[in-house]
Amino acid sequence: MRKQLPLKISVSGVRGIVGESLTPQIATRFASAFGTYIGQGQILVGQDSRPSGVMLKKAVLSGLLATGCQPIEVGILPIPTILFLTKEKQAAGAVVITASHNPLDWNGLKFIGPEGLYLKASQVEEFLDIFHQGEFTFVKADRIKPVIQEKKAGELHLQKILNRLKVKTIKNRKFRVVADCANGAGAILLPQFLQELGCEVLFINTEITGSFAHQSEPTPENLKELCRKVKEFKADLGLAQDADADRLALVDEKGRTLGEDLTLTLAVAHVLSKKKGPVAVNLSASMVIEDLARKYQVPVFRTKIGESNVVEKMLETKAVIGGEGNGGVIWPEVHPCRDSFAAAGLVLEFLAESGKTLSELAQGFPKYYMIKDKLSCPSELAFRAVLELRHRYEKETISTLDGLKIIREDSWVHLRPSNTEPIIRLIAESKSAARTRTLIRSFKKELVDIIKKLSL
Repeated sequence: MRKQLPLKISVSGVRGIVGESLTPQIATRFASAFGTYIGQGQILVGQDSRPSGVMLKKAVLSGLLATGCQPIEVGILPIPTILFLTKEKQAAGAVVITASHNPLDWNGLKFIGPEGLYLKASQVEEFLDIFHQGEFTFVKADRIKPVIQEKKAGELHLQKILNRLKVKTIKNRKFRVVADCANGAGAILLPQFLQELGCEVLFINTEITGSFAHQSEPTPENLKELCRKVKEFKADLGLAQDADADRLALVDEKGRTLGEDLTLTLAVAHVLSKKKGPVAVNLSASMVIEDLARKYQVPVFRTKIGESNVVEKMLETKAVIGGEGNGGVIWPEVHPCRDSFAAAGLVLEFLAESGKTLSELAQGFPKYYMIKDKLSCPSELAFRAVLELRHRYEKETISTLDGLKIIREDSWVHLRPSNTEPIIRLIAESKSAARTRTLIRSFKKELVDIIKKLSL
């Protein structure tokens, strides 16, 4: 019998294993707490393509209705689309049923405020106080409002992006593209988006069947089919989305994965070439961002991991571009959120204007080698292990903004307990692939030893 994993509650929302830590009762309580916190307005309710989404959506609708909110069902839609629509439609907020890149037996809830942004840490604290205390503002039967069904709402989001791209220039390039939607929410809108840009597209994994053809996180090990199809189709590039379509990974014309960080690198380079301004990225994004910032003489701001942290810094500094190194590009001209559609549009425009291939563009940046790894570890031990490691390296240049980042002249290592899974994430980068592998092995071994001692 496997040990039940606890519900993961963080600034990113709530995630758990369906039927264990995440049940209909829990979902209803969270929705009631959110409805109480946000007030009795219209609340968008959307979901990704997981089979448990319908069950949890019914529970969420019940909790919202009970507190006097009027839910607007938008169905299966990309999460950046729902973030955009929340502000566009002047809704009081939104609830999205999604577990992003987590396996299929997981699901979760994300909570969005009236500006179309995730709740800030201080707001999450207030909201969770209501949840834990169970002080919900329920209304009488005559004040329960009808649920509204909204169809084709996503077209507004696509049009906003298209209005900011040189569509004619992209169309003239006549791109051949293979797109992997991971059987996720991106499959709803990506065909229409790429058609508007004049691309000839081979789509894979677009069926909304409730199961994923592969793990939905767009990492190299999950994109083997896409790499093969790019070569077979003789495509200019491959695009890979995750389940809720806020992240984008790329495959070049030779069928090679380029790493999620390159998506952000390309977006930053392209936007800065047209509009100089601050850049905000998280602690784990590549050092190449600093190289680009020096080239265009603009400042870079580093934040804790998490989209809401980057967005908050972008708004504070009026950043023109930013995001996370996991393929999460944030282009505030469309909406301040991670958006795989905006990312794809910027990459296609960069390619079209440069006249180069994707591999040629990639070669134009300083070369760094990054490895992302993870170590299974109970959440209660993960934080203690990283803290112990911090004491060992406190004489080096470190950042404790989020976990522990050890910064050296031409390399860095970032060790961070996950907010969404019982693991410690390890990320390292240097100018040598061998050096990066050594860093990961070394720090992983140290963590394993520490965890063993803490477990005694």
